[in-house]
Amino acid sequence: MRRSWRFLMIGFVAANATWSNAAPLEQSLVPVTRPSEAQVLAFASPAAVEIRPKLRPETQIILAAASAPADVSVLEQTSPIRPLLRPKALELEVLFKKRKLRKTSVCGDIDIQGKPVGSVPGKIKACGIKDAVQVTSVSGVALSRPSTMDCGTAIALNKWVDKTVKPTFKRRGPVVEIQVAAHYACRTRNNRKGAKISEHGKGRAIDISGFKMADGEVVTVLSGWRKNPSKRQLTKVWRGACGPFGTVLGPNADRYHKDHFHLDTARHRRGPYCR
Repeated sequence: MRRSWRFLMIGFVAANATWSNAAPLEQSLVPVTRPSEAQVLAFASPAAVEIRPKLRPETQIILAAASAPADVSVLEQTSPIRPLLRPKALELEVLFKKRKLRKTSVCGDIDIQGKPVGSVPGKIKACGIKDAVQVTSVSGVALSRPSTMDCGTAIALNKWVDKTVKPTFKRRGPVVEIQVAAHYACRTRNNRKGAKISEHGKGRAIDISGFKMADGEVVTVLSGWRKNPSKRQLTKVWRGACGPFGTVLGPNADRYHKDHFHLDTARHRRGPYCR
């Protein structure tokens, strides 16, 4: 019995030694998922996808700083990640400018510059303005002369200039001045005797005869209405006034408006009257 047990132990030791000296298995005994065909082709192709992730911008800047000469700043080689802060002096300048514009604004809009006038009496019955303002610029565009009107007309003028006039003349201009042919005047329509009081006599109208560009060029209604590209641009600003204003009259309306646009804020039952 002892001899049998001894032979059994010797056989076990010999088998264990043989197994430990054997070559390792090339494949795992546990089954693994086979790679897809796209993955096999990617690894087989010379233009295989890069395995390692790309460095972050911060890491690239750190590496650039480490490799740069001592007398060269990293900021000269790479753009900053965060935008530079505005100088305090510039912030104060912008703040003071807005505060100044707010003091000289009228009708509760910083884009409408001028001064309040108050009540303007009329020489003729039905003329006059209750709370008049004298406007000098709207939406950053100057008026050729201070113009008296009510706030409703000033707001409509500002909207028209901002939404239509400035975009229309953006490439040609920019437009820096609007030429005013007429504003408040206590008179009848077209100065005809016995006619109704004009909207000019109520502070609800303004006449525009031209637009001045930054380079000094002036586009007038009289000469530009028949010529391209001025005709196309003038037609666009004339059409854009129909909405902010209740009445829009141009060279095609009658002989009284051949050289200007008449704009007023009168309201009509059937909507804006534009001709």
